[in-house]
Amino acid sequence: MLVKLWCPENEVAESYDESCTTALKKLKEASPLSLKVTLQSIREGRFQSLDRCLVREYRLSLNWISKHVSNDLCEGVRARLIDKDFAPKWEPASLREVTKDMVDYYFAPLGELEPELDLPTSVREPSV
Repeated sequence: MLVKLWCPENEVAESYDESCTTALKKLKEASPLSLKVTLQSIREGRFQSLDRCLVREYRLSLNWISKHVSNDLCEGVRARLIDKDFAPKWEPASLREVTKDMVDYYFAPLGELEPELDLPTSVREPSV
């Protein structure tokens, strides 16, 4: 008879495996385009100031709702909140189908109809 002894290392490893499995499942359910855009945003933001990150996030948000490249934002809302079928039909449907041009669109400067975010960084209160 094999007896499995309790060991904190084993419990941590099992918990870690479950977390990884859950995270991987969530990633597979997500919009392929949003995964690539998010990865690019993280890579760009790693070494940027908060101001630059906020400007980038503002630009990304406006470009997502414009639906010029993809309707994935609306499709995700439909699948989760409206129909509650939890079966979004992403376009593009796979990571392979997401092109560099698609991702780059979200980081491009906004058009003339939408002003860029202008943060009043010169009028900040001094840090305490």
